Amino acid sequence: MVAVLAVVVASFSRPAPATSSTHQVGSRPATLDSGATSTHEALSATITLTRKRLRTNQADEPSWTELGSAYLQLAEITGDPTYFPRAEEALERSLALDPANNWNAMTELGALANARLDFTQALGWARQATDVNAYAVSAYGVMIEALTQLGDYSAASVAVRRVLKLQPGTTAFIQAAEYFEERGDNSSARRILLRALAETNEPSDLALCRYYLGELSSNQGDPRAALRQFQLGLLTNPDSDPLLAGRAKAEVALGRRAAALLDYATVTHRTTQPQFLLDNAELLLSLGRDGEAEQQFVALATARQRLATNGVANDLMIAVLEADHGSATAAVRHAETEWRRRKGAPVADALGWALHRAGRDREALGYAARANRVGRRNATYRYHLGMIELALGHRAAARLDLERALQINPYFSVLQATVARRALIAVSR
Repeated sequence: MVAVLAVVVASFSRPAPATSSTHQVGSRPATLDSGATSTHEALSATITLTRKRLRTNQADEPSWTELGSAYLQLAEITGDPTYFPRAEEALERSLALDPANNWNAMTELGALANARLDFTQALGWARQATDVNAYAVSAYGVMIEALTQLGDYSAASVAVRRVLKLQPGTTAFIQAAEYFEERGDNSSARRILLRALAETNEPSDLALCRYYLGELSSNQGDPRAALRQFQLGLLTNPDSDPLLAGRAKAEVALGRRAAALLDYATVTHRTTQPQFLLDNAELLLSLGRDGEAEQQFVALATARQRLATNGVANDLMIAVLEADHGSATAAVRHAETEWRRRKGAPVADALGWALHRAGRDREALGYAARANRVGRRNATYRYHLGMIELALGHRAAARLDLERALQINPYFSVLQATVARRALIAVSR
């Protein structure tokens, strides 16, 4: 399942926009530095103070943007999408006061669209913002994420080069690193993340860099290096759900499943982020604890419905979930819906896998091959391709792709990695 960058960034307290359109989005409001005991409390304080200010001045455009940004962050750190409509309302109020030049609000509306997985709309907002302010690094960051998810990698490359010539903040650095990882250029991704780490002293940004360095190591099959990064991040931000979930994933790979269960229990008690619920459910299934896993799937279904009700286009998430744990027919339907929206590698992979699960392997092969052509060293994509080839009787190709998947990351899935190993043994006889 594809993690959306905005969700993780906000979990580390993404700074709210500046209170003047002459400054870059990213100036931190005083309330976030006021010694609040948690990001949630700090954001709640920001919202209270900003709403009080707006009661006396409804024409305060920057305050509407600050309010919308705070609601967006609150949605993302809590996993509660009911804050999205409030963010949208506040940002639209800001934009209505200055529809021509308010690039701060345009950028935040783009970030909101990315969080809702509406990448076409996010791209539109980002382009409007950069038309107004060609140096709006944060808007280029929104653009990079949208273009990468839409599968327009050449345009994303142009935006990445533009950002790196400016003075990007941590979030923009990470969006550039995500682009490079998607293309399989892990050395560039790591170099950019290390640069971001070296150029910040902000605790939340340091923790964010550690998280993405950990994810990079985890995705490339090095759980010890990943665990080290997650632990360093937790020293800086001990309440971070993404870091704790990352640590749990590394612990699973290292065979420390009791510790992983404890970490996942903590995370899923605090947030209903679908990926964390799914990872916990699959770990429980691998241990034969089906009843507890079912509880996670019930929570996941509730989270899916809340996302849909609040404007999140979650067909990709549903397709991935249905393909592995539900109805193949439903998986195909949702994957095809998402494919009509965007043609990125994650959607090609999901559609190919859904078609395979539905027994339509000849159709599936083209999509799976397309996902792997992007250049990302992704074990899941390679595994899916190998299994589709195996179903079609292409044994030599299947053996090579299954081997490649396990070389990239032998721990890519607590459930499917075992299937991959068994399939490889069978096809090698």
